Amino acid sequence: MTATASPAGPVGLTRQRGPGIGAGWRRWRATVATVAIILAGGVVIAVLGAGPTATGQLDPRDVGPAGTHALAALLAGQGKRVSRVDTVAAALARSRERGTAVVIADPGQIASSSLPKLSAAPADLLIIAPSRGALAGLVPDVTLAAVADVASYPPRCSWPGARLAGAADMGGLLLRSSARGTWRCYPVGRAATARIAGTKPGQAAPAGRAGYASLVRYQRGGRVITVLGTGTPLTNRGLGNNGNAALALNLLASDWRIVWLMPGPAAGAAARPGSVEGLIPRPAYLVIAEIGVALVLAALWRMRRFGPLVVEPLPVVVRASETAEGHGRLYRSRRARGRAAAALRAASVARITTRTGLPQTASPEAICRELARRTGRGEGQLHAMLFGPAPGDDAALVKLASDLDTLEGQVLTH
Repeated sequence: MTATASPAGPVGLTRQRGPGIGAGWRRWRATVATVAIILAGGVVIAVLGAGPTATGQLDPRDVGPAGTHALAALLAGQGKRVSRVDTVAAALARSRERGTAVVIADPGQIASSSLPKLSAAPADLLIIAPSRGALAGLVPDVTLAAVADVASYPPRCSWPGARLAGAADMGGLLLRSSARGTWRCYPVGRAATARIAGTKPGQAAPAGRAGYASLVRYQRGGRVITVLGTGTPLTNRGLGNNGNAALALNLLASDWRIVWLMPGPAAGAAARPGSVEGLIPRPAYLVIAEIGVALVLAALWRMRRFGPLVVEPLPVVVRASETAEGHGRLYRSRRARGRAAAALRAASVARITTRTGLPQTASPEAICRELARRTGRGEGQLHAMLFGPAPGDDAALVKLASDLDTLEGQVLTH
């Protein structure tokens, strides 16, 4: 719907075809392209900036050779609940239930202040390849004696779990224990190459020092504490060798809930006060920065349209009807029926007040009263026509234009 006018006549309306799909696409293609580029860049940054999954050696989520995902699956198949935690606080919170075992995969990463808390936990403990300091804080009754190569060794102890499993890939750290009732399994024989911790590589252990166990297991305070010199029998790569799988399952046979502690650097240390910014992943900042740059560039691109208006002589004379038709098309494309009706009414009121001799500042009531006297129409009808609400649809706008044209004709003939 567009407005048309003759040089001396009132504004009218004619029906025009709206802009096609091609015109709409040309109007929005720059915006769509900008949004698409921003989204694509954000996805690329997020993919490139995302770090690998936090897995590692003896991690139950790691399916690589050094992980323990296969053992976790076997335990879950037996109805046991395996949960992975990465803080000492989380491990302690889950160790209060009966029938729980805490597997400490890397004790050397735990802060020394947190070791006594784990040592006093009510759950069973399975400690894998601990350092000298971790042994002192977790199980003072067990000390590090020597190291040896990991190889296949027979159990040579009375613990039923080791005897049923048979030979296993053990060795690594060799341990001594002063606790009463200790099972010392998988010792390294005198013929094996072992060395005392702290000696030079390749230096053989003195006579009488060989034979330390690589698996120590005992009970203390109603709990079972097990220390392994190596985690090789538990890994995905070693689980299928010798009796490794049977040994791994027997180590946790008496527990139905397994809490697997994978501590990070300085795990269990006093937590520093964090902030909301610290919880946001780094790729998110990169995406925000990219969006900010895009917004700045878009603002600079649009700024070329700003500035003072420049007056230029028209190259041609435009007819009044063409100007009105152009305005009508703009109103129609934006569905601005209110603005179109306001323009029609303002023009009609200006012509009517000039014809009737009323001042331009006359109130709507005065104008309607004078027109009612001249045309015989009701003041309410005239007020609704000249100062009423915006038309609700195009048909009402067309009717308003026709009524205004008729009213002006009546005023001009009196």
